[in-house]
Amino acid sequence: MKPVTTSNQWRTEGRVALQALHAPRASRVLARLLLLLLGLTAVLLVVTPWQQNIPGTGRVIAYSPEERPQNVQTPIDGRIAQWYVVEGSPVKKGDPIVDLTDNDPSIMQRLAEERESLVRSITETERRMRAIEQRVAGLKDTQVTGVEAADLRVRMARERVSAADQALSAAKAAKYTADLNLERQRALEKKGLTSTRFVELAELEAATRVADVDRAVAALNAARAEQSSLDQERLRTGADAGTRIDEAWAAHASAASDLAKARADLTRLDVRVARQATQKVHAPVDGTVWRVVARQNGEYLKAGATLVVIVPTTSRTVVELYLNGNDVPMVRQGRTVRLQFEGWPALQFSGWPSVAVGTFGGRVLLVDATDDGKGKFRVLVEPDPNDEPWPAAQYLRQGVRANGWVLLDVVSLGYELWRQFNGFPPVVAMEDPDGGKDADGNVVKVKGAK
Repeated sequence: MKPVTTSNQWRTEGRVALQALHAPRASRVLARLLLLLLGLTAVLLVVTPWQQNIPGTGRVIAYSPEERPQNVQTPIDGRIAQWYVVEGSPVKKGDPIVDLTDNDPSIMQRLAEERESLVRSITETERRMRAIEQRVAGLKDTQVTGVEAADLRVRMARERVSAADQALSAAKAAKYTADLNLERQRALEKKGLTSTRFVELAELEAATRVADVDRAVAALNAARAEQSSLDQERLRTGADAGTRIDEAWAAHASAASDLAKARADLTRLDVRVARQATQKVHAPVDGTVWRVVARQNGEYLKAGATLVVIVPTTSRTVVELYLNGNDVPMVRQGRTVRLQFEGWPALQFSGWPSVAVGTFGGRVLLVDATDDGKGKFRVLVEPDPNDEPWPAAQYLRQGVRANGWVLLDVVSLGYELWRQFNGFPPVVAMEDPDGGKDADGNVVKVKGAK
């Protein structure tokens, strides 16, 4: 029979067995290295600097709108007669591009004849206006003369009325005297102191004086009627002269309207002649012909149709980058940017721009006030005067793609990893973006910024 072992014996034997076991040396070294590497990584994450940046993509454009691609359009209706350029041809401002021809070969002659007719019409209208003005002056003189003559006749009529009134007074006085004499003769006849003949002569004298009074009254009434008639004639003379003057001025206004219309027609015709005269289209700027749009096959072109597209010679180029809307509040004018141009060899370390190769410095020139409709905001970047110049124009053509990194503040690598893991926006300054102060006026510090 085997001897029976107790629980204490089992424990003792197990402890002895564990003490007899030893971990391999390589395992112990690997564990120590892993612990050392973990600690070193933690230290590096804390002390290693990281340049925060906002990435964006875009292209090279001309800063001035006048130096961006321009469409050269036909100024008149017509057809293409001859081209002077092809795609890729360099042109200077004023160089001929294309000759146009009108459908009517005699259009210029017809326009010249129409212009001559309008000039004659303007001359005749001006002459008619001067004649009307002279007529108005004559009518005014006639009006003055006629009114003065009517006034003279009215004054003469008033004098005749005054004379007739005086004659009536004299006739009444003579009648009164004759009546007194008749009464006296009749009284003497009753007393037998005078003869019947003297009475009869007194009666004849009284009757004569009555007739004289009646004639004087009739003459006074006639003079007054003549005066009233002459007054009306004077008013009619002034009114008739004024009517003729108004009619003359109406004719003058009508002539002035015709003159203005003729001059407007002449101006429009001159514009048309000028447009027809520009049948040779010239380059508006220095540049290179990019696209020839119109065709020389008898195709009829309307005024305003595009003939060619010219890319002007650029004097100042910038890069337009499109950034995410989450990052745009951190971007301000003057921020430093690193750029990598398409077709130019480069090696970029976004967190350590100092060790990048083949990138170029830029500076934020403008941030658009609104997005492009897709949540992206455009940022214009100009060359940094304190950095290496950008590549020459032969490498940096308009439309060349570019990658950019807007540089922000320097933080620890660990903080940057933590920020990106949590999806927080970059830290851009020691102070809050809206002035760096809270409601109490205290400066707000941003955690993690150095």
